[in-house]
Amino acid sequence: MIRDKRKRRHLSLRRRIVGTAGRPRLCVRRSNEHIYAQLVDDGQGRVLVGVSTLCGELRGKDMKPTAAAFEVGKLLAEKARTLAIEQVVFDRAGYRYHGRVKAVAEGARKGGLRF
Repeated sequence: MIRDKRKRRHLSLRRRIVGTAGRPRLCVRRSNEHIYAQLVDDGQGRVLVGVSTLCGELRGKDMKPTAAAFEVGKLLAEKARTLAIEQVVFDRAGYRYHGRVKAVAEGARKGGLRF
């Protein structure tokens, strides 16, 4: 039931949020143990950059979940800057904007992305 409500909120948000090549969509997905963030160009239907707590740079580190999410945001921003991406549209995927989702956004801002 909770998953259905989140899915409904996500579809409602996706009607309004669209990522383009110049301003891709920063989509966040979380599970109980990991968090995933990716930049998506909806015009071409492809993922430009993807980072998660499972990637090599963050895998061995022992961090609390919120700190790991912050590092995911910073790493995503660094990779986006190598692709000359400075602005993004934030897609929280139906999750509430607090905790790990907020930490990803703050990390991306700290890394240089503008929302």
